[in-house]
Parts: sequence; C-alpha cells; structure tokens
Amino acid sequence: MRSQVATGTEVQGGLTVFAASSLTDVFRALGKAFAAQNPGVSVTFNFASSSVLSTQINEGAPADVFASANDAQMQVVTDAGNASSPVMFAANVPVVVVPAKSIGVTSFYDLARPGVRLVLAGPDVPIGAYSRQILIKASQATDGPGPGFSDRVLANLRSNEANVRAVLTKVQLGEADAGIVYRTDAAIVGEEVALIEIPALYNIMASYPVAVTKESKNPTAAEAWIRFLLSPTGQAILEDFGFGPPS
Repeated sequence: MRSQVATGTEVQGGLTVFAASSLTDVFRALGKAFAAQNPGVSVTFNFASSSVLSTQINEGAPADVFASANDAQMQVVTDAGNASSPVMFAANVPVVVVPAKSIGVTSFYDLARPGVRLVLAGPDVPIGAYSRQILIKASQATDGPGPGFSDRVLANLRSNEANVRAVLTKVQLGEADAGIVYRTDAAIVGEEVALIEIPALYNIMASYPVAVTKESKNPTAAEAWIRFLLSPTGQAILEDFGFGPPS
C-alpha cells in the first residue's frame, strides 16, 4: 500500500535523507522498499558521521530528514531550532573488532595490553563517544579491570577516525589490531574481521533518533519516510540488518 497524506494525495517529489554512516547499507535497502511503495518519490542519501551531518544541517545544507546514531548530535540540531521533535527508530550494540587472523587481542580486556594498535572514531562521533563511555564504565566498575583501565586503553590509541566505517576499514585491512564499531557494521564484512563481545556490564545500547528538518523542502515525504521506518515493513528490514527495535 502506498503512503498517502491525510488528503489522499500520493507522496511525491525529491527526498534528501542525511543519515549516520552506520545506516548506509540498511537505509539503501529501506530506500528501495520505500520507493516501491511511493514511486513518485526520489530518495537521495547523504551518509557521514552524525557530528558532520549535524554541522552541515545547522549551516544550511539542504536536508529533509536527519537520522543520527545518538541523541547528542540530534540535540545539536534541535537545540538550534533546525529539526522537529525526534523519534527513536532503532538500536544498536557496540562490539570490538579485530583482524580475522588476530591472535593478539582475544578479549575486551586485551585492549589495555601495551603495544595494541587501537583505532576509535573521534570523540564527537557517536560510536567514538560510546566507546569512551564504555571504557569509563569499565574503569569505574567495582569488579572491573581497575580504575586505570580507560587510560591504559587510550594510551594505545593510534588514530581518531572520521566515522565508524573508517574504523572498520582500518581493522579490516590489518592497519590496526582492534577497534570499536557497531555490531551491524561488523556483520557487513563477515569473516574479514573477528568480533569480540563487550561485557554487558560495561556496554551501552546505541539509540537512533530521526527527525524532519526545519528547512525541509518536502516535509510530507519526510514524514512519510519516518512513518515507514517505524512501520512493520521498515522495522523488519532494520532487523534483517541486525538493528534492534527502538528502546
């Protein structure tokens, strides 16, 4: 069934969606399904780190929808008055990834071992912020690896990458011994990397908000896109790519 507005008019025109890098593959699949239901709409995507996208939107970039990988970067846009009230549409889980044949890093705690080449996304990038929050939680846990754990891990940091896919690529190519990405990103490259779970006591559930931008040229299509994300069809596609339901 095609999405329609209250008047019964079909959704039409161009739709520009700004979305976090970790949404690249699933949003492309969602875009095809949305277009099949709404053949009068042409969907264009701009994928980058949420911090880059929030800056672009606040500087006037032409976006109809903003889908962020955390609340903080969405708030950068809403606090500036450049987006409507967001809704959560998906969740994700950070994991450690290592090269497929790695023997040096076999557990989360090995990230603190001297000499490990660690890459993380920058602290303003959602997965980079989540990574540092996880390390702090581990350092503060009464039965954790100790109060200096975060400092020892960050002493191994070799680079701050622009987005989660850049972290994944460095590990995939063997240019780093370990990185922290989302579970959905690790799944994209399959056996090219090995996945190490982060203990649940320290881990953080990543939440994804989405909103219509204030300067949207096609708010009707933007609202239809968000309804589609929350629909059974949209949620099933998100689940197929490893995303969880909004918490």
